Amino acid sequence: MKLDDIVISRTIIDGFYDKLTKNLDTTVSIVGGGPSGLVAAYFLAKAGKKVALFERKLAIGGGMWGGGMMFNNIVVQKDGLEILDEIGIRYAEKTKGYFVADAIETSSTLASKAVKAGAAVFNLISVEDVMIYNKRVTGLVLNWTPVEMAGLHVDPLTVRSKYIVDATGHPAEVARIIVKKIGPRLKTESGNLLGEKSMWADSGEKGVLKNTKEIFPGVYACGMACNAVFGAHRMGPIFGGMLLSGKKIAQLLIKNDKTATAKQRGTR
Repeated sequence: MKLDDIVISRTIIDGFYDKLTKNLDTTVSIVGGGPSGLVAAYFLAKAGKKVALFERKLAIGGGMWGGGMMFNNIVVQKDGLEILDEIGIRYAEKTKGYFVADAIETSSTLASKAVKAGAAVFNLISVEDVMIYNKRVTGLVLNWTPVEMAGLHVDPLTVRSKYIVDATGHPAEVARIIVKKIGPRLKTESGNLLGEKSMWADSGEKGVLKNTKEIFPGVYACGMACNAVFGAHRMGPIFGGMLLSGKKIAQLLIKNDKTATAKQRGTR
């Protein structure tokens, strides 16, 4: 077969157009393609939910690719092994209670499993704003990351979603946008974004599961974003809490969506 350059271009454009238009209205939009966001996407899609994940960088996987200081291994404690087993990631116990996994295998396998489960992943897209109707976030305002980086005056597009997940890691970008636009109304003690504390792995790992929850009507946080919102510690290259946080937020949203759907049916 003789290849046609224009047909190649048209195939790419048509395929992306189909994927994007099918995900302008979703059950869950996840902002951030790090470990917690990918795990959340996997479990949500596996449960049959319509999920779109938006990552501002070219590669998804967040900081997990680099392991610790570019030693591309990660540590997972025993509690987090259930996620590695579920996804099919190899690991070894190097020190009692501390399990090491290859950062490249973990990142790439999480991404592959999320997509194969049915999640739509869009990279190089940034969230520049949110849509708030009746005091609830109902969607995201998106633009290309290169447009943002170049400071170009290009208007964005919007997507609608029943639930938003802030999985943007340390910056907690969605939470930060909410505070910037409407003031300190998050579900924290002050209503503001409290910011993450210094490194303390044990406290940070416990905090990330405790803080995985709704932070504003329609918006939930997982991974380091929730520790940044609620003022908990960071934990470095140990990822058990991050993985379990992604599963917890997926389970919470599946439950909440089931309850909301039942209520809607009951009012009809």
